[in-house]
Amino acid sequence: MLATMLKPTSGTAMINGMDINKDPQAVRFQIGILFGGETGLYDRLTVYENIAYFAELNDMERGRIKARIAEMARTFGMEEFMNKRAGKLSKGMKQKAAFGRAIVHDPQIMFFDEPTSGLDVSAARNVHDFIMDCKKAGKTILFSSHTMSEVEKLCDRIGIIHKGKLVDTGTIDELKAKYNNSSLEEIFIHLVGGGKFTC
Repeated sequence: MLATMLKPTSGTAMINGMDINKDPQAVRFQIGILFGGETGLYDRLTVYENIAYFAELNDMERGRIKARIAEMARTFGMEEFMNKRAGKLSKGMKQKAAFGRAIVHDPQIMFFDEPTSGLDVSAARNVHDFIMDCKKAGKTILFSSHTMSEVEKLCDRIGIIHKGKLVDTGTIDELKAKYNNSSLEEIFIHLVGGGKFTC
C-alpha cells in the first residue's frame, strides 16, 4: 500500500508529504523498492541495461544515468558482470543488480524486503554499509527482515507484525526493557511465535 501498488481498504498514508491515494504517481518518484525473493529484472537485458531502463522510468537525465550506474556498480561490487544478461547471473549477482535497479534514482524513501537474501557475507556487508550511509544522509528506510542481527544492527525503531497486524513498536532498548529481555529473538518468539520484524 505504501508503494501504491495496492489501494487501502480505508484510510491513507503520507509519503514525504504526499498522499498515497491522491497522488500515487508523485509518491512513486520518491521511493525505491526491493522485494525479497523477486528481483524484478529482465533476463534478456544486461545488468547495465536493466538499471538504465529503470533510471529512465524514473525520469533521470541521460547524462546522469551513466555516472549513477557506475556508482552503483562500485558500491555493490558489480563491475565484473555489468554487461552480462540478467538471466545468466547467480542469485547473489541478481540481488545486487536488483538493489541497483531499486535505488538508481537516489530516492528519499526506500522499502527493502530481505535485501541481503542470497548475498555472501562481504556483499551483505556492502548493503549494510549503504543503509547506514543513507541513514546518515537523512533518508528514510523501511526494512523488513527475519534476521535479528540485521535488525539490531540497522534499525532505529522496530515494528513487530504478525498475520498482518502490528503487535508492538518501539526502539530496541524500549522493547528490551518492556519485556525484560535482552534478546530480540526471544521477544519476537514471545509475541508472535514466528514472522517478521519491520523497522
